[in-house]
Amino acid sequence: MPEAIAVSAATTAVPLRDDARVIGLVGMAHATSHFSHLLLTPLFPVFMRDFGLSFSDVGLLMSLFFIISGTGQAVAGFVVDRFGARPVLFASMGLFALAAAVAATATGYGSLMVVVSLAGLGNAPFHPADFTILNQRVSDARMGYAFSAHGLTGNLGWALSPIFLVGIASASHWRVAYMCATVLYLVVALVLWLNRDVLLTSTAKSRATLKAASPAPLEPAVVAHPLAFMRLPVVWWCFSFFLISTITLAVVQTYASSILQALHEVSFQAASLTLSAYMVAGAFGMLVGGWVAAKRATYSDRVVAIAMGTGAALLLLCATGWLGGTGTMAVLAVTGFAIGIGGPSRDMMIRKATPREATGRVYGTVYSGLDVGFAISPLLFGVFMDRGWYASTLAGAAIVLAISVYVALKVGKLSRAGQPA
Repeated sequence: MPEAIAVSAATTAVPLRDDARVIGLVGMAHATSHFSHLLLTPLFPVFMRDFGLSFSDVGLLMSLFFIISGTGQAVAGFVVDRFGARPVLFASMGLFALAAAVAATATGYGSLMVVVSLAGLGNAPFHPADFTILNQRVSDARMGYAFSAHGLTGNLGWALSPIFLVGIASASHWRVAYMCATVLYLVVALVLWLNRDVLLTSTAKSRATLKAASPAPLEPAVVAHPLAFMRLPVVWWCFSFFLISTITLAVVQTYASSILQALHEVSFQAASLTLSAYMVAGAFGMLVGGWVAAKRATYSDRVVAIAMGTGAALLLLCATGWLGGTGTMAVLAVTGFAIGIGGPSRDMMIRKATPREATGRVYGTVYSGLDVGFAISPLLFGVFMDRGWYASTLAGAAIVLAISVYVALKVGKLSRAGQPA
């Protein structure tokens, strides 16, 4: 039975080549997920011009995306545990391609709402699916590096979106950019399909069958009830961390370009490149953070707290306006690097809170906090932006990120006290 291999893969000796193949494929899929977060965002100024939209209008689009994604993510965790990660992942890629195709033919605000709805549905299963594959198919010794690569590729997906969409739109037309995005999704889906054997995971049903046939338990941690993980306080503190820290990230992704143009008269192209620089710097930060996570796994919460605290201080510095346009763009990129370092350690925190038979459910619940944060942030700070409170928007994002420092330390305290399963 092939599923039996997936159950025990993480606890047996695995060649580096096999681990690298799993990590690479999951990372590529994760990059497309993050690319989809910004499927419309880089061209918001164009849509505001062509369709007569306000900051609040485009902020609502992002909120709708993440409301759908967050709600779907919590449900998707159960689906992944029941049916496996692979079929869910393929369904997501199809929804992304459809969303990009609709964007290419958009005629107004209603069309854009359909785009974010389809993309939100596609995005929902990614974290539970990705982390289920990584936890089942990657060896324990390389898990810290797997989390680093996962976060890094996500940031690269964010970084690619403005370059890809704005670059093609500038050279041709924004509709052509979305046609090209449709092709990109289909190519990634084809690569995943050709390597589908690597994405196979066990399901709750297959684990129960194997357990009944085995005189010894296959896994040390058993969840008695599908919702038992919800009684763990640390799970909800992890959820809170994602919600709070993501509010800041959403401000940068959604409004940094407009803030730079309004406060420092930076060109549209330069402001878009700054967002890409933030994401690329974040990817390099995660690369460094993977080594830190592997060496300091016991105190991952402290690594996260230091990274978030540093990022908050740098954002607050940007909000003062003292740095000018060029200085602000440079410091924003450094902010991405600082926050990125904490990414792999953040994922290690979540792993400590996850019962092995509830991987999809826990990751779906915890990472839905990310979607909730993304949904809240544009609605809240869109009001700031419409009133011209550009510096206050950055300052507010910095304050919220500072709060996440306390939450991360609380997660660590609960973990060391034995609260997680």
